[in-house]
Amino acid sequence: MKRVHVAAAVIRGEDGRILIAKRPQDKHQGGLWEFPGGKVEDGEAVEVALARELEEELGIRPQAARALIQIRHDYPDKQVLLDVWEVSAFSGEPHGAEGQPLTWVSERQLLEYEFPAANKPIVAAARLPDRYLITPDDLEPSELLAGIRSALAQGVRLIQLRAPNMFDPQYRDLAVDVQGLCAGKAQLMLKGPLEWLGDFPAAGWHLTAEQLRKYAAGGRPFPEDRWLAASCHSAEELALAMQMGVDFVTLSPVQATATHPEAQPLGWDAASEMLTGCNLPAYLLGGVGPADIERAWQVGGQGVAGIRAFWPQ
Repeated sequence: MKRVHVAAAVIRGEDGRILIAKRPQDKHQGGLWEFPGGKVEDGEAVEVALARELEEELGIRPQAARALIQIRHDYPDKQVLLDVWEVSAFSGEPHGAEGQPLTWVSERQLLEYEFPAANKPIVAAARLPDRYLITPDDLEPSELLAGIRSALAQGVRLIQLRAPNMFDPQYRDLAVDVQGLCAGKAQLMLKGPLEWLGDFPAAGWHLTAEQLRKYAAGGRPFPEDRWLAASCHSAEELALAMQMGVDFVTLSPVQATATHPEAQPLGWDAASEMLTGCNLPAYLLGGVGPADIERAWQVGGQGVAGIRAFWPQ
């Protein structure tokens, strides 16, 4: 069965909301919502196909766009490759040129709409920022709280509280304080035993590679409306993360890093190969910083994750 190549767009308005369209009932996955786009013809560049489809479907022309994520998905009756781009500027006024209903929704509201199964990682990628702050592990709680306040003021929207040198009660107390700081401003990701999940309902969970290997066969450990991430260092671990159904991953170390000097860097080329077919938003981690975000996009990543590179000085 030939895999159908489709170009699709996460279209953002000036207010940050995202445009979605409803599929006709007589089409594959009819009646569900989708990100606008259509089939890439043989020999056609993806950007050209995307511009053509958006003009035909919506009456708009993309003016600023970048690759967001690639998804390979097998339905019982169809195999698809979704080449998804984020369109941040366009000319024209979007309208359902083919009679399809359209609506603008916030990132959070995307969860209220039913999409085809292949679109789940796109919804995650559309909701996630391009940088992921991981807190340093050699600071006192008061220093960590001060740094997190500063990071939030600078617009950081995704934070992992990483404190391996603390004992459990101290980490849990700190997590309560950080959860309060992040409320309404950023998504907090915690680390620790899965038995703690119920105690921090507003937080997501970032699994270690060891936890991923231990629990992947059992599937996703908590509901779809809570963020679940995993640390990956190999193609095998990326496959386990997809098997578990996590929402995003970190892939590391891309380059040499002071945090783990003993780890062999993957390099950008190997990271790119690993992300081909990964089907998950992935943050590149290890020896990278804000200046590497565009390169991360180019190799198929969501963006970059960092400790010192993003920590307020």
